[in-house]
Amino acid sequence: MNSELSIRIVLVDPPAGIDYGIQHGSGSNYDTLFVQQKKRDDVTFDFSISVTESKKDASPNFLGPIVQGPPGGRFVYVDVGTYAGQKNTPWSRRMKIPLHGITWAMINEAIKPGHALAARIQGTGKDGGPVCATVPLLGGWEVIKR
Repeated sequence: MNSELSIRIVLVDPPAGIDYGIQHGSGSNYDTLFVQQKKRDDVTFDFSISVTESKKDASPNFLGPIVQGPPGGRFVYVDVGTYAGQKNTPWSRRMKIPLHGITWAMINEAIKPGHALAARIQGTGKDGGPVCATVPLLGGWEVIKR
């Protein structure tokens, strides 16, 4: 049985003047959803993905056009700069947000009305630009009330 799982990703204090968005689709056939720039300190994305039980080992299997990667290694892309459709920017990056560490106990809490699974990511990399590649979560995934 598939369940819809609300997700919140927060980019903590990313560089200003750059477009950020959630990738929908894969390869060269994708759109970038929820495109926004930093307005205050953080950039926040709220969206849903599907989750079902893996036939292989009963672990959570995340699905849908926002989810990328093979079973057991799923992730979500945050597109940055030109990848998010921004013109006249030197930035062309993607942030790879891993979905590992999400348990069935967390999912069962997060699918309740008014709840979500949230992750926070440092938005600025060591070079002063947007962070990119596989990014570590600040504190891991957690269930929140929205």
